[in-house]
Amino acid sequence: MKEVDYIIVGCGLASIAFCEELRGNNKTFVVFDNNSQKSSIVAAGLYNPVILKRFSEVWKAKEQLNLAALLYSNIEKELDITVDYKLRILRRFTSIQEQNKWFSASDKPSLEPFLSTQLVKNTNLAIDAPFGFGEVQHAGRLDTETLITNYKQFLKRINCFEEVTFEHQNIKFELGSIHYNGIKSQHIVFAEGFGVKENPYFKTIPLTGSKGEILTIKAPDLKIDYAIKSSVFVIPLGDDLYNVGSTYNNDDKSNTPTESAKEELISKLKTFLKCDFEVVSHIAGVRPTVKDRRPLIGRHPKHNNLYVLNGLGTRGVMIAPYVAKALYNFIEKGELLDAEIDVNRFL
Repeated sequence: MKEVDYIIVGCGLASIAFCEELRGNNKTFVVFDNNSQKSSIVAAGLYNPVILKRFSEVWKAKEQLNLAALLYSNIEKELDITVDYKLRILRRFTSIQEQNKWFSASDKPSLEPFLSTQLVKNTNLAIDAPFGFGEVQHAGRLDTETLITNYKQFLKRINCFEEVTFEHQNIKFELGSIHYNGIKSQHIVFAEGFGVKENPYFKTIPLTGSKGEILTIKAPDLKIDYAIKSSVFVIPLGDDLYNVGSTYNNDDKSNTPTESAKEELISKLKTFLKCDFEVVSHIAGVRPTVKDRRPLIGRHPKHNNLYVLNGLGTRGVMIAPYVAKALYNFIEKGELLDAEIDVNRFL
């Protein structure tokens, strides 16, 4: 029988962050993943410390950014890849009133490091922005597909990956440990994203799920090396390619792209993009969202060696390293979880 410290179910952003926490502390583990959950793969990967709809700070933004920068840098060195791209984000203003709200927000101590007080004037004929832009600092884009694809290959090379469906009914609880299909483990961490709805141990957690769809367009005349946030995001990928997103659908829980979402994104894009473009791809995935917009982290109420690491929503790139470390310290060091992310706030 193979013995490990941890079994991890799922291999998205949350799982990868937790794996790195385990590796940094010399813990053994095996990851199970069947590629059924697509939210991390299809994510646009944009990270920023500001909620640009309301000009307010993301929860624990500074702590999240610091941990994320260190984690992704370490992974880039370990795997010899580049996934973290620093990127300016320009928030398009639609009125003088929005400009004034931006400058008022930039005076707040929590937002001062992130919101530039210099108005950025538009000089690009392909963009309609008569009121200019506000610039978000300390932002970027994580290439989530490259990260996850390469990290799975890495796990395979070190014999820590099982590309199969995890069968929850095969868990057997022994004294102080868990047996699962020839593996003895001290703990199981479920990082299944919206797939947790099929998990009999945590299926009742209040994960609502929000389907998001993203287009990739080719726009040779746009020529920008920064992201634009308006009615939709436009994110440069290189070679005149841009991601455009995203939609929010709380009813459809499939990973199938829809024509209605495509039309919605194109319609919103055309409100400020004045050049020709071609849609070259269209993808969809269900984000693991929670009604109070906080992750779901913690221990099962009856089984002390089962844990959940979920509910990262639309900000998985930034928050995954933070909550992975919090869960590890909770399990191994007995540190209390922040009440705002502890799953017991619902259980």
